[in-house]
Amino acid sequence: MILTGFLCLLFLTDGAHSERECSYQEIVNHLNLTQNKELYYMTRPVKNYKRPTVVYLEVLLYAILDMVEKDQKFIPYVWTYVEWNNEYISWDPNEFCGIEAVSLPVEILWKPDLTIEEMIEKDKAPPSPYLTVKHNGEVEVRNDQVLISTCRLHIYNFPFDIQSCNLSFKSVTQSAKDIELRPMDNSTEATAWSLNVMRTQHEWLFIGMDVTSGNSSDNGQPMIIYTITMKRRPILYIVNFLIPVMFFLCLDLASFLISDSGGEKLSFKVTVLLAVTVMQLILNEILPSTSNRTPLIAVYCIGIFALMLMSVLETIVVMHLMAKDSQASKDNEADEGRSSSEADNQRGKAKFQSSHGEVRKWTRCACICDDSNGETPSEHPQPAAKEDDSSTLTDHLALETLSLELREMEKTLSLLQNNGKEEERPGYWTGVAKKVNKYFFIFYVTGVCLFLIMLFFKWIYA
Repeated sequence: MILTGFLCLLFLTDGAHSERECSYQEIVNHLNLTQNKELYYMTRPVKNYKRPTVVYLEVLLYAILDMVEKDQKFIPYVWTYVEWNNEYISWDPNEFCGIEAVSLPVEILWKPDLTIEEMIEKDKAPPSPYLTVKHNGEVEVRNDQVLISTCRLHIYNFPFDIQSCNLSFKSVTQSAKDIELRPMDNSTEATAWSLNVMRTQHEWLFIGMDVTSGNSSDNGQPMIIYTITMKRRPILYIVNFLIPVMFFLCLDLASFLISDSGGEKLSFKVTVLLAVTVMQLILNEILPSTSNRTPLIAVYCIGIFALMLMSVLETIVVMHLMAKDSQASKDNEADEGRSSSEADNQRGKAKFQSSHGEVRKWTRCACICDDSNGETPSEHPQPAAKEDDSSTLTDHLALETLSLELREMEKTLSLLQNNGKEEERPGYWTGVAKKVNKYFFIFYVTGVCLFLIMLFFKWIYA
């Protein structure tokens, strides 16, 4: 009977205990958080000031939102987890229905003043308003942040570049004697967790996260540096930039098949050159102006632009030579027309002079025949007239001799002039232009191949 009563009493006691209702407010009242606020948030929660507070930090990369090359900004979305021990907080979970943790507003308890050294803009997203307090005094704060941080980009190998950006967490006011900042995970674990939770990577491929801890070189404050390494996906730039510029170069090579006689070739080359200039302007909007070395993609554009400019200049020279040859042919046709007309005039004069001489001979013969037929002496001309005829004949012979000498001199001068203009004969400058065009095309193709091969190996081994 007594044993049965004892068992019933024990059963009723267990039932009453299991049916007891507990609340988080009981824990707050137990810790006296509402009355002794100064004890929990005014100072660092240690009973001996010489003992530092150990703060554990974990950072996970949730997304790579953007990378602004022009402004050298890195914008990631990260999860942060901070944990430390408050020596003034503790309770027995058995006394509070097994409650081991409670969420409280962040303003109630002391928090380490951690900041990110590379952050250049304040996070616009509001922080978590609550923190978690465990029965053994551990305090946890979880936050997700969109960080706008500065990152020194090395764009020499753009768009086949690999970038490393740092996120340096440190205390603003606490020294290494007050706070020990320790990472929760090593580099391998942080990389694995980040890859597991990663949602978006923009145009980048996340490679890994290195975790290093130490003290700041300025004032010895504790610091943890998370180095995020990522590789750019270059396919977008290859399709939208590198290949179009290469197509423009191929069009410039194909323009050598266009005839040089008209202006279509020159206008086509200038149009292609302007297209490459537009691509350079687009590239200027992407790349930062503070780079210490000229990016290889800029060398690629400048080199192709220089080759195409040389091609335009060569086209101008060839067109000038062909125009010079055309002008020379027109001058030769005019000279031939003048020489033919002069030759016709000379032949007419020669015929006239020969006919005039024959008339004179027939006249003298007729006079001799009249004398032989017995004409009277009175009908013969006087000696004075004979002397006049002989002097006229002598002058005529002298003029003919002078005319012949002048014609010989004219022939000599024309030979000298033709020898001086031998290189201006029709077709000479056209032949020179064809040779220049042929040799330049060989040089152009060779230069393009060597330039692209050298740039390709530099891009690979940079």
